[in-house]
Amino acid sequence: MPGYIGVDWTGGGWVAVAFDQTGFDHAAVFEEVGGLWHRYEEQAERVLVDVPIGLKESNGDRPCDVLARQVLGPRRTAVFAPPVREVTRKRRYPAAKRASERTTDRSLSKRAFAHSEPIAAVDDLVRNVPEARTAFAESHPELCFRAFAGEPLQYPETTGGGYAERMRALATFDTDAPPVVQQVAEAVGGTDTTVDDVLDAVALAYTARPGPGRLRSLPPDPPRDPKGLTMGMRYRATQPLEAGG
Repeated sequence: MPGYIGVDWTGGGWVAVAFDQTGFDHAAVFEEVGGLWHRYEEQAERVLVDVPIGLKESNGDRPCDVLARQVLGPRRTAVFAPPVREVTRKRRYPAAKRASERTTDRSLSKRAFAHSEPIAAVDDLVRNVPEARTAFAESHPELCFRAFAGEPLQYPETTGGGYAERMRALATFDTDAPPVVQQVAEAVGGTDTTVDDVLDAVALAYTARPGPGRLRSLPPDPPRDPKGLTMGMRYRATQPLEAGG
C-alpha cells in the first residue's frame, strides 16, 4: 500500500510515523535520513519532514517562513530563518557565522546552526535522488497543529498547556488521534524521543495522509531555489490559512 510518512528531526535522529490508506501502520526511529529513505523508498507516496527544503544562497527571506510566522501568531518564534546553502555545510559555528555574514550580511543564530546538519542531509538527498525529490516535501509541526486547531495556538509544545492544545487539535482533526499518539509513544519508548517529538511526527503524518481538507502550500504557488527545489510548507486544511485567522 502507499505510505504516508511524517518525519520529525529530534536533534539526534529522525522519528518516522507511517500511515497507509487504512490508518496508522507503525513508527520507527532512524539515525540518518538516508536510512529512513532506504526503508520507505519502495512505498513512500509522500514524506513530510520538519526541516527546510529549498534554500537561499544569498540575501533574502524565504516567503514560506515569513508567511508561516504571520499565521502562527503567538507561536511565530517556532519558525526560524534557515541558513543559506553554503552555511549548512560548515561544521563549526565560527566558520558558519563568518560564511553567513559574507553571503547574506546577517549573523547566524546558534539555533539555526544547530539545524544545519539535518538540513544539509535532506538537501543532498532530494537533490541527488529523483525519487526522493518527488516524495519529500517540507512542513512544520506548528503549522500542522495551527491548521488542525482552526486558530493560533498559545503555548510552547514543551509546556502542559501546549501539550493539551496539541492533543486537542489532533483529536479535533481525527478522533482516533489520541490512541495513535499512544501507539507511537510505545513504539519509540526505548529511544531518546520526547513527547513533543511524538506529537510533531504524528501531526506531520496526519498532514501527509489523505484526509479531511486539502493538502495546501504556504505560499500557494511556492518559488524555487537556485537548485530547482520548491520553497513551500505543506499543511492540510479546508480553507487556506490567513494571518490572524
